[in-house]
Amino acid sequence: MKKCKRSIISGVLVLAMCMGTAVNVQATTIEEAQEIADQLDEEKEAAEAEKNALTDQLNQIIGEMNVAQERLTNKQAEIRQAEDDLVQAKVDENTQYQSMKKRIRYMYEVGNTQFIEVLLNSENMGDFLNNVEYVNQLSEYDRDRLADFQKIRSEVEARERALQEEYVVLRNLQDALIAKQAEVEQLLADKNLQIADLEGQIGENAALLEELIRQAEEEKRKQEEQAAAAAAAAAAAAAAEAEAAARANGGSAYIPSTDVVVSGNGQFTNPCPSGSVSSTFGYRTFDNSFHNGLDLAASSGAPTYAADSGTVLIAGWSDSAGNWVVVDHGNGFVTKYMHHSALAVTAGQSVSKGQQVGYVGSTGYSSGPHLHFQVELGGSPVNPQIYL
Repeated sequence: MKKCKRSIISGVLVLAMCMGTAVNVQATTIEEAQEIADQLDEEKEAAEAEKNALTDQLNQIIGEMNVAQERLTNKQAEIRQAEDDLVQAKVDENTQYQSMKKRIRYMYEVGNTQFIEVLLNSENMGDFLNNVEYVNQLSEYDRDRLADFQKIRSEVEARERALQEEYVVLRNLQDALIAKQAEVEQLLADKNLQIADLEGQIGENAALLEELIRQAEEEKRKQEEQAAAAAAAAAAAAAAEAEAAARANGGSAYIPSTDVVVSGNGQFTNPCPSGSVSSTFGYRTFDNSFHNGLDLAASSGAPTYAADSGTVLIAGWSDSAGNWVVVDHGNGFVTKYMHHSALAVTAGQSVSKGQQVGYVGSTGYSSGPHLHFQVELGGSPVNPQIYL
């Protein structure tokens, strides 16, 4: 009897504790549950509207990113064209400079006697003045042409700098858009969590409302039977004992070098003897593009060499070519060496055939360590393997 009484008391206490928890965190009446349901529906509707606004904002950002990416791609193409134009401008400037040096050297070696003889052999004063003017015009022509080419080169350099600055602005814009996208995506994820939580609360409140209605109907029935309290206590005790029984049943950079290596029998030496051909000159089917050079895959840090003697026009950084070197060999030949990890020459330096110019790397637009070797004749790319 005592055991049964203790079971009933403990069941009532358990029921009281559960009801106390419900009072603290949930509605205790049907009216309160209905008010909470209306409030949760309003909050969910507002959250859905915010979610739709965030989705529209995200779509707008993605559209702006697509536009920015297209502008970046176009700007990269403009920069590559400007780099090619700069190379050609330096080639023209260097060619004119070399030609002028040859004429000056000739005048120095033979002396000015031939020019004096030309002037003294003039038939009359008019002829004499014409010959003097011709000599002056020849010197002025060389100077003017060199000045013209220097001006063109300066203009191309300024254009390339301006394009690089525009590229940085566009890149910063894209980075800002990426950050904004991440922020909006996080807000959208948080909003989804909020909506999911509201839906959970709505479900819990609906279950509670249903339970409260059931309890009210049960209470009415118990009152009509005039044994509501005893029946509730007995039911609680029975539920507690059933729960206990269930548990009991098992509920549950720059590096100079003096190396010179000449290999092969072609017009040009192999610029990377330790490398192997990974992509040839010409059309490539895997990316539907035309490859302007010869890719020689090699380990990072492997030396690269000048294909022939010449003048280093460029030794520096390019967003696309990475650390690169451009050498003018004269007679219209220019070679380019791209994607170095470090360089061994500087711009304006004269290099001999087989002299080291850099170290293999994977800088710029590169998917692995290799040397992109490009040969141009008259400003147009040609197959490098013809000359190796």
